[in-house]
Amino acid sequence: MEFGFQNRILRVNLSTGDIAVESPGAAFFRKYVGGRALVSYYLYNELAPGVDPLGPENKLIFAGGVLTGTPFIGGGRNSVGAKSPLTGAYGDSESGGYFGAELRRAGYDALIIEGQSSKPVYISIIDDKVEIKDASHLWGKLTGDVQKAIQAENEQPRMRVAQIGVAGENLVKYACITNDLAHFYGRSGMGAVMGSKRLRAVAVKGSRPPKIAQPEKLQEINKFMAENWPVMAASLHEHGTTAIVMALNAAGGLPTRNFQEGFFAGAENISAQRLKETILQGGEGCFACPIRCKRVVKSAGEVDIDPIYGGPEYETLAALGSNCGVDDLLMVSKGNELCNSMGLDTISTGVSISFAMECFEKGYLSAEEIGYDLPFGDGPGMVRMIGQIARREGFGAVLAEGARAASHKLGEATYDLAMEVKGQEIPMHEPRLKAALGVGYAVSPTGADHCHNLHDTAYAQEGAGLDSMRPLGMTGPLPADELSTAKARMLVATTTWRYFANCAEFCQFVPWTPTQLVEAVGAATGWNFSMLELSDVARRAMTLPRLFNLREGLTAKDDYLKPRFFEKLTEGPLAGVALDREAFDRTQADYYEIMGWDKEGRPLPGTLKALGLEWTLE
Repeated sequence: MEFGFQNRILRVNLSTGDIAVESPGAAFFRKYVGGRALVSYYLYNELAPGVDPLGPENKLIFAGGVLTGTPFIGGGRNSVGAKSPLTGAYGDSESGGYFGAELRRAGYDALIIEGQSSKPVYISIIDDKVEIKDASHLWGKLTGDVQKAIQAENEQPRMRVAQIGVAGENLVKYACITNDLAHFYGRSGMGAVMGSKRLRAVAVKGSRPPKIAQPEKLQEINKFMAENWPVMAASLHEHGTTAIVMALNAAGGLPTRNFQEGFFAGAENISAQRLKETILQGGEGCFACPIRCKRVVKSAGEVDIDPIYGGPEYETLAALGSNCGVDDLLMVSKGNELCNSMGLDTISTGVSISFAMECFEKGYLSAEEIGYDLPFGDGPGMVRMIGQIARREGFGAVLAEGARAASHKLGEATYDLAMEVKGQEIPMHEPRLKAALGVGYAVSPTGADHCHNLHDTAYAQEGAGLDSMRPLGMTGPLPADELSTAKARMLVATTTWRYFANCAEFCQFVPWTPTQLVEAVGAATGWNFSMLELSDVARRAMTLPRLFNLREGLTAKDDYLKPRFFEKLTEGPLAGVALDREAFDRTQADYYEIMGWDKEGRPLPGTLKALGLEWTLE
């Protein structure tokens, strides 16, 4: 293979020390492309059912896509996957930054990490020089200190480091992996898997970027975005994702006090404007992207916040802010810094703490059990609990298992207060505002996820976004609160595209159209890809995780949404609004049928054969 792919999969076995490179060939990469499709292929093929997520048999896979590490604008993303310790099911997560691009520039399409080291180690990759190095001196340190140490030891000041923090070392079930200190593989507990392998970091420096088959064509496609992003992505450049705090609050869809409400009276205090007026230092970005949507904050004095860890994005402002009832921007930003420096997913952390806050206020959890009062709105208490979760101290050890596990420890009365699906905490988007998003939460193989999902409000009216999706079969517009067969078709079309984004690995914040992306993939590889062929890549990436979960014993009963979302909101613009249970169930059933699954959510043999996955029938 000459273009687009490196045709090199690096395997490192931490139990034996063996290091090998495999070359699957052009047909394999054309079928799976990379990212989530590649991760799900290897996990389904190589993990036996019932494997302990924190045992040596689990595998941790970093995988770029065909666009990762190329000059394509937004081509800085990559995936990491394993069996999730949080859900006991398929797990993966995506990140931007520079690590994925650097791994591809070192000459590898993916890295498969096997086994379990007997002592703390890190993997150093400098092109063909791959070493397993001692990390005993790095164990227990903050991520910023570890990155500096690894770069110094390898005499590579621009080495890219993906690592866990103390939360991953302590096997917190929703520990994340960070790269460049401010970019995160946040969901599914991948940091705990890495910690179980006693792998503190993977550090990469490369000098062999992927070759482009048609560089002039890719440059021409890039030219469009280079000229138009200042208008098309102006808000993202100026505010990042923080801009939607006030927009969602105005719509009644800002998660508040553990999703009890969708309107937060203190929203302005944690808004993009307040951030800009106070502690915002500027913006950072990812590989090959001019939009620079990442926030960087700094504070000194009563509350010190180190800018090397970036700053809070929307999910964090809502998870640690409105959903915990906290309107103190300094406390939320300090909580973000602690999560980043110790390796915690801010979404799961915030939802787990808000669960504890509601239990405390309703009398299911006492101050004696927690060690202190923990009501909604307690910023210092929220920050204190973050440290305890990362270190598994006190009641933090209970919350370190996730909201679902914590509810099972506290008792049946608290089950419905744990806002999760399949064990993964729900992101900061309200299904009572975006109805089919709730169906997407329910059917997601990783548990509740907002990235491979439909955000109904984006397609509720005519516009460029809807028009760009029509080649994928998108019709509409449809009201955001509608649940119907038509909305199920829209959910399938949108999630198919979002899954493909996580295979080719391009950023969904860069406003490329599907048609432009098909052309870009063709320019990178020289292959005459069609929209249908790339949609099939996405469908494989949707189907293999489903098969993985079915093999692990999950059924249609695990595709649920908590009762809270079928209860009426009482405050804000959506007061009186709730999801309709019957309409929800019908739409979910329609989703199954449109995907080619039976009533129990099992892919039909014909569906598998159409996708070239008939080998799974064996």
